[in-house]
Amino acid sequence: MPVEFIEGKLKTTLPVYLVAKNRLDAAALASSSLAWAKANGFSGQAGRTLILPDENGALAGALFGTGDGEGALAIGALARALPEGDWHFASTLAEPEIAAIALALGGYVFTRYGKKPGKTLRFSLPPGAEEAYVRRIADGVFLTRDLVNTPTSDMGPDELEKAVRTLAGTYKAEVWVTKGDDLLKKNFPMIHAVGRASVGAPRLIDMIWGPENAPKVTLVGKGVCFDTGGLDIKPSSGMLLMKKDMGGAANVLGLASMIMAAGLEVRLRVLIPAVENSIAGNAFRPGDVLVSRKGITVEIGNTDAEGRLVLADALALADDDEPQLLIDMATLTGAARVALGPDLPPFYTGDEALACDLAAASVAVEDPLWRMPLWKPYDAKLSSKIADINNVTSDSFAGSITAALFLKRFVEKTAAWAHFDIFAWNPSDRPQGLAGGEAQGIRALERVISKRYA
Repeated sequence: MPVEFIEGKLKTTLPVYLVAKNRLDAAALASSSLAWAKANGFSGQAGRTLILPDENGALAGALFGTGDGEGALAIGALARALPEGDWHFASTLAEPEIAAIALALGGYVFTRYGKKPGKTLRFSLPPGAEEAYVRRIADGVFLTRDLVNTPTSDMGPDELEKAVRTLAGTYKAEVWVTKGDDLLKKNFPMIHAVGRASVGAPRLIDMIWGPENAPKVTLVGKGVCFDTGGLDIKPSSGMLLMKKDMGGAANVLGLASMIMAAGLEVRLRVLIPAVENSIAGNAFRPGDVLVSRKGITVEIGNTDAEGRLVLADALALADDDEPQLLIDMATLTGAARVALGPDLPPFYTGDEALACDLAAASVAVEDPLWRMPLWKPYDAKLSSKIADINNVTSDSFAGSITAALFLKRFVEKTAAWAHFDIFAWNPSDRPQGLAGGEAQGIRALERVISKRYA
């Protein structure tokens, strides 16, 4: 990790002064540093870093602008802005753990294909931050980012399964895989239909960890390793980021790593339908009717709405087990991005207590989420003239809501269920992460789960 934390104050460290906008005079700086800041036009502008020299021109510290209260995650920009060396914060932080996590996340670099690792910074762990917590949160986010950033040539269904087995081996979890035509024998027909045209066999990956008698927490992640759109093929521009269509699987694996590293008293189950939505003579077609695991018949209005199909079979299996908490995560709809943009994932739940917990956790750990309604009147938009349901609507309205309503039909026994329609990608650099694969919602979910099942 380019940012390392040391508990206790290091013998020789350089100070970082956090300066609010137009509050430079309150920063308790030496007169020479104050004069240097003013000469360079530094007034606490959000995200700006200014290196401080001493009277001999040597490195003496740094100023970082916090603006009008940008939040502790903004501190992540320091991981790339500061020179290599040993540092500490010159003042007490209001949110020390979030600041430490931001630093760790801001130093992330994806190096698998030759990009050089970033410089190494060492920081005195801010008082009030627990290193083990910071480490497991950062590690979970890094796992998610690594998986999403890896192209499908090295992250198809086979490799995604290997990633699950590697994580399971670390924490002594058990893994079962139902693959290829065995999906039909075990009654996962929609997972099979979506993935059967690929050279990489479709599969359902099932990982279980924790005591059998502990509260059941089940995570379901969409593992579409690449999405051509199927016979309703995407344009080339629409395929450029489709390596990230397994972002739901990547995020639930990152969350699972946080839960297992914390040793929470839960019976954790992770279900990942891992497929490629490819094109071949045996690809499923618009107009086909699929019989789902639950017995609900689904008319295919569009083969590019495949994620909800594989999730439906996995959710039906999860629901049969009646977990105390069921979460699914998926890069499911462009409509969610139109509604809320790439940085603010919507979530859907009918459980008011869970919704309140998620909203509070989202604010507490600066992991943006926004609740959207399971608006029942829109359910009729999914009607079919020949089957129980269509996988798409006949108009372009409320696409994220109707996708959530589609999934809701496959969850009947589990009261506490939430669906997250995530983007799993930073379109541009942010303080806590470079452009590329991203974890969304899992830090907030970790907070909710750890408080419920500590």
